Amino acid sequence: MRALELGTPGDLRARLNALVLAGAKTATTGLLQEYAQETEGLEYAGERLALLDDHGRRVATVEITGVEIKPFGEVTWEHAAAEGEGDASLEEWREGHRRFWERIGTPVTDRTPVACLAFRLVG
Repeated sequence: MRALELGTPGDLRARLNALVLAGAKTATTGLLQEYAQETEGLEYAGERLALLDDHGRRVATVEITGVEIKPFGEVTWEHAAAEGEGDASLEEWREGHRRFWERIGTPVTDRTPVACLAFRLVG
């Protein structure tokens, strides 16, 4: 079983995992270039992933229900809201994600390809 590590280690990962466990977070977005850098294939509908904490321990299992590749600027409010992170608008979601990726050294534009994953908690 492949793994899903949300955000960056520390408080962010703990908060995102808690949102998944509470059923509030049913989507996430990743940079397509990270898949190439890690030589990892995309997730696929029906695939189950181990949701990991900072120590590599499985805290839950999620099942992928949808995968879409699109430019960052075309991510929908439906997907952004499903991330469950409390954003009040699509613009707020975009700005937060831009800041996050810039902080970790990968600035994005509206044309940057992203992988939009939808999932459900299964265990």
